[in-house]
Amino acid sequence: MNARTRIAWNLRQIRSSQGITQENLAVDANVDRTAISGIETGDYNPTIDLLERLAEALSVDIVDLVSKVPEGAQAPRPMRAGRKPKRS
Repeated sequence: MNARTRIAWNLRQIRSSQGITQENLAVDANVDRTAISGIETGDYNPTIDLLERLAEALSVDIVDLVSKVPEGAQAPRPMRAGRKPKRS
């Protein structure tokens, strides 16, 4: 597994385990949501600065984003698609 795939897997795993949407993470890390999507699909190569902002927004160490994926690890469960209903 290459570094970009590792980052993609770890970012998605951490984000989904915390119940954070791509949109909310993007706002917290001051980046466009499409960048989060691109990182998670392995299509976008994030800078170290962006990885630091993502780690801070997720309250994890940057090392957690580049750490080795455990053998036999399952992909994170997909979050419910679509927009959240408007609040009253």
